[in-house]
Amino acid sequence: MTLTGRSSIQEMQPDEQGRQCEVAKHWHALHTRHQHEKTIAQTLSNKGHDIFLPLYQATHNWRNRPRQLQLPLFPCYVFVQGGMDRKMQIMSTPGIIGIVRCGTAPAIVPPEQVAAVRRMVENSSQVEPCEFLKRGDRVMVISGPLQGVDGILIRTKGVFRLIVSLEILGRSAAVEIDVSRVRRIGQPLMAARPLPLASIA
Repeated sequence: MTLTGRSSIQEMQPDEQGRQCEVAKHWHALHTRHQHEKTIAQTLSNKGHDIFLPLYQATHNWRNRPRQLQLPLFPCYVFVQGGMDRKMQIMSTPGIIGIVRCGTAPAIVPPEQVAAVRRMVENSSQVEPCEFLKRGDRVMVISGPLQGVDGILIRTKGVFRLIVSLEILGRSAAVEIDVSRVRRIGQPLMAARPLPLASIA
């Protein structure tokens, strides 16, 4: 699921406007309270922020009956593109704990990771959360709707899955993949220990 809005940019000099536009394209992660993700995403979208909240479908039993639910792929996180010029507006949204930071600045989520997750949730009904992985055969999808997406290939219960990881969050998502559609691109580098997840800006 993707919720989007449009952010406004005040009139400024060309050079400054170029820098501001570049910053406005950066993706950031918001740390939220449990089960507040959808409400926060909708609220921020209504305020004009560009929001990405990846969801996956899960079956839960409710009163002894199966019920299909749309759940956050990364619980307690919502992604926002730009908007750091309106941090107070973001932080005043009920349910937000903080902005994931790198040192003293809001951490930037690599756009290729956001794009990969977006393609996974938009092109497959088999996507699901999984344990965060750092090692394994790194592969790239060479055909099909996920062509160009790279991640880690694992095999569980006879089924191959592609793992896409967001290093800054220490979270991963998995999608079932036909192994004939991928090629090995080598071993990933040893990942650094994930940064502290969130602090209030």
